[in-house]
Amino acid sequence: MSFKKIALAMLMVACLVAPAFAQRDTVSLNTIITKTGKFAYSYPIEKVYLHLDKPYYSAGDTIWFKAYVTMDKHMPTLLSKIVYVDIATNQDSMVKVLKLPVDKGMAHGNIILTPELFKQGNYHIRAYTAYMRNFETDYFFNKNIAIGNAIQNAVNANIIYNVSNATDKQKISAAITYKQPGEPALANKRVNWTITTPTGDEISKGKSSTDPNGLINIVLNENTTASLKNATLTTSIELGNRKESLNRFALNSAISQRDVQFFPEGGELTLGIRSKVAFKAVSHNGLGINIKGTVTDNTGAVVANLESQHLGMGIFALMPEDGKTYKANVTFSDGLKVTYDMPRIKPAGVAMALYNNDTDNVTIKITANDPYFKANQGKAYYVIVQNGGNIYFAAQTILQTPVYTASIPKSKFPTGVMQLTLFSERGIALSERIFFVKHNDMLNLMLTPDRKTYGVRQKVKLSVLAKNNGLPVAGDFSVSVIDETKVPSDENTETTIFSNLLLSSEIKGYIEQPNYYFASKDENTDANLDILMLTQGYRRISYRNILTGKFPQIYLFPEQSGLSVEGMLRNNTGMPIAKGNIRMQVGNKSQLFETVTDMTGNFKFTDLNYPDSAQIVLNARNNVNSKNLMISVATDTYQLPSKNPYMLDEVTDIDSTIKPLLANSKKQYDNLHILKEVVIKSTSLVKKPSHSDYPSLTALPMLADQAIPGERFKDCPNLYTCLPGMLMGVVADNTALYFSKNISNPNRKQIQIFINGRPMDYNYLNTVRGMDVENIELFKTDGLSNINKNYDSEGIISIITKKIEGTKISLAQLQEMLPKGNLLTYNAQGYSVAREFYSPKYDLLKQGGAFGGDLRSTIYWSPKVKTDKVTGTTFIEFFNSDSKGTYRATIEGMDADGNLGRYIIRYTVK
Repeated sequence: MSFKKIALAMLMVACLVAPAFAQRDTVSLNTIITKTGKFAYSYPIEKVYLHLDKPYYSAGDTIWFKAYVTMDKHMPTLLSKIVYVDIATNQDSMVKVLKLPVDKGMAHGNIILTPELFKQGNYHIRAYTAYMRNFETDYFFNKNIAIGNAIQNAVNANIIYNVSNATDKQKISAAITYKQPGEPALANKRVNWTITTPTGDEISKGKSSTDPNGLINIVLNENTTASLKNATLTTSIELGNRKESLNRFALNSAISQRDVQFFPEGGELTLGIRSKVAFKAVSHNGLGINIKGTVTDNTGAVVANLESQHLGMGIFALMPEDGKTYKANVTFSDGLKVTYDMPRIKPAGVAMALYNNDTDNVTIKITANDPYFKANQGKAYYVIVQNGGNIYFAAQTILQTPVYTASIPKSKFPTGVMQLTLFSERGIALSERIFFVKHNDMLNLMLTPDRKTYGVRQKVKLSVLAKNNGLPVAGDFSVSVIDETKVPSDENTETTIFSNLLLSSEIKGYIEQPNYYFASKDENTDANLDILMLTQGYRRISYRNILTGKFPQIYLFPEQSGLSVEGMLRNNTGMPIAKGNIRMQVGNKSQLFETVTDMTGNFKFTDLNYPDSAQIVLNARNNVNSKNLMISVATDTYQLPSKNPYMLDEVTDIDSTIKPLLANSKKQYDNLHILKEVVIKSTSLVKKPSHSDYPSLTALPMLADQAIPGERFKDCPNLYTCLPGMLMGVVADNTALYFSKNISNPNRKQIQIFINGRPMDYNYLNTVRGMDVENIELFKTDGLSNINKNYDSEGIISIITKKIEGTKISLAQLQEMLPKGNLLTYNAQGYSVAREFYSPKYDLLKQGGAFGGDLRSTIYWSPKVKTDKVTGTTFIEFFNSDSKGTYRATIEGMDADGNLGRYIIRYTVK
């Protein structure tokens, strides 16, 4: 936010005061405005949105995406030149991390879903900048993606949790169905199961056999329900010939209780003031559930009726009376009846109500009850409306009558979430309310096909038109065309540029079906959106922290110079070398750079461009006494895995939910006629490396508590990022690893790390690439080794890296090859190389292959569709596949002024 905008916000105090508010320029109001504006200027908000080519995928697919990186009312960012995209399993184990260059707020890339790496399940994809890591991960781009796998001959398990209240103790059970792709249900198979805590401790275990439908039932809470929190259910099904298949299920959703929460408008109920009360009812799976019921007072009289109107949400009015208490008597859709106490009632207070049903204005009503009015008559009050620290309305009034009403033109606000706050003259927030302003000001985007219907393999030409307020605009867009026969979807549940940048990225907490509020033609959509505003929390701006000067700590600054390499040059006594010469070579392309250290020995190379895992060579030999110099370099830090805020979007029955895509994926794989080659080289067994190969670790227990083969880390950029998510019951905190059961213990001890038998600290793992790992073992106890005593640790991690075979060399050759302090070589994570989407070109007069072989589900993808400023037009061309049915084309993007656009068309292929 510029200083010009801050001045404009100040001007609003004088210009935008509604009629019912008296103008009175006070220091208190100016202080709130000035400090809020300063906060917005000092801490600009960046957002990232990913446009994906499909809503879900199958193994063997490629995720194609475009990143839109924005700031300040969706303008293309001027802060960050690098965006990060990563994908993790639903067990928070990192699978892939991409680093992409940002050009004018845009970036694009892809993730190849190799069948061996991406097993069937739900995955968490995130996108963020380094600067965004200073704030909560909830404000990253977060999305749950279901990935099916019909290629690997693995067992797919679908779990459904059931809760019964038939006895005094609530019974929680799991019904699990086992299938194999393309095969009938796995009937009469033996299943072993265990329930373990996050630290790996066993709660319970048992055995069962599948019925003719491949189903088993397990009672989960034979012990206590509380013990299931963060627990994992692991099942092993025996398939014959000593072959087993493991499936793991997180049990948090199993113990979730159905619940109803109540949200008085403005935050609290006030005695004698009629207020709106929103509510949200959720079922055991955390999703909205329909309810109906009544609100009664302590005499049993019904004072309000309630009934949910959308996804378990609804609203009613209540005026609390003196001496009375209130309860909500709720009946769930399955007939269960529960009674809830209503929120507490303030005996004296002021309430704020907002009415957003008028097309042109927002109406604010401020009501003080009698005790509060008598105690505060004549005092000043302030009203501020802001988004992201940008103030769009500021006014003040004197409490002269118990009720004030004012209208504010909606033209003062941009489209999106607005935060309305009522302050006392001391700057204390008395009441708060968020509301959504929806203008008809989005880009007018259109895709126009050159035909009404098409044939298979026929060329399609789509004309693109972009306008804003009737005038053509230059825009940057991405276009996806998918075969809806293979990828059916629900538009309401999709993540779009509207639902993300305007809604999800503004509000903390899970939003069910966010695109419903933009795509639905329901006449009640806007009313349901207002109820959503009443039930969700807004946490980006805390006035209390702003006014007291408690600003967030910034430890990562925006990466404005792209890729960089920085470090320090010292002599062998540790003293920094000023004006020292540093040379750098990047990769094998002979990219050579030179720089000079500053007065404190620091150096930095900026605006670099090199691919992932590029070799960097730093050389300080062109200095006096270079043999006595040492180079150190600052390694990259990576964002640790975080909980998926959209975990409730997980698909429990992937086989059935995305069945058309999985069937198509299997056909594509079978058409390749791939035979797995088996080469027998020897009948002797090859000993695998283990901790026992190193003298310092031989006294550890023979069997590790956890053992992970190195192949699971092959796509990991470094172990610092991936290791905590791969090890069960291990968390990272303050640059060390701990068992999660000890994380809250002030006397906790860290886990000691060994690499090839040598002790290392956790930060060193930044330099260890996943592809270099042979295996990793975790030990909870140290056996007879006394390692925990010697290192004041609790637990040991042994990491063994792959050995490089070589020929024997002389001592002189070895000394020459040993790294010198004035020469540093390491592998750095550069930009991920984005592939180009392959779109075949067909000549119907010269067919080069049999029809039926082109089974693409994504027909076309382009992240580089740009319209010109003069006409606002462009066009794209591609060829259909061999599949008949309905194809859906989606275009999303924005112009240089931050105006958003999205448009969908469908066409038929016969």
